[in-house]
Amino acid sequence: MPTDKNIELTISDGHASAPPKAAKKILDVAYDLFYRRGIRAIGVDEIVKRAGVTKPSLYRSFPSKDELAASYLRQYDLEFWERFDEAVDAHPGDPRAQIKAFLTRVGKRTQRPDYRGCGMTNAAVEYPEHGHPARMVSEDNKQELRRRLRAMAAAMGAGDADTLGDGLLLLLEGAYISGQLFGLGGPAQSVARNADLLIEASLKK
Repeated sequence: MPTDKNIELTISDGHASAPPKAAKKILDVAYDLFYRRGIRAIGVDEIVKRAGVTKPSLYRSFPSKDELAASYLRQYDLEFWERFDEAVDAHPGDPRAQIKAFLTRVGKRTQRPDYRGCGMTNAAVEYPEHGHPARMVSEDNKQELRRRLRAMAAAMGAGDADTLGDGLLLLLEGAYISGQLFGLGGPAQSVARNADLLIEASLKK
């Protein structure tokens, strides 16, 4: 969900955005609404009403709703990698433990009543057109995640590191979706255990 981090925003001509506090308020409100209800379901009228700002203020900070959606996902991306890196830093030199730690936290989050999966995955489903600004942020995030998981699989000594890395990514994406479908007690809670079983099977080959 939205954080209190300072968010540096610019508009397309490179000049500073409208008052930073207003821009941050807009982005925080959009973040919450986009994540909980979907990007396409939310209009700018609802965002400005909830944020207590005017439409001109919104458009001084974000040239379009598409750019606001992309900004939301850029913030989501930053927070995603913070969580990922926390798991990595907690187990230096042990990629198997790093992956287990990250997925354990994912599994726990899927059990929350307000869980809506991965914002990146949801945005990719909402925007199938590959050139859309929101879609592009999502694709970059997923490509980097795939690269990292394959590299971690190689560091574990897997004979077919790319296949193992892709398998871990598929498990993760499955957890994002099944967490929304099943909720409390659903299969997503065991994503870390299933990943460890997949790793064990792959390392035996």
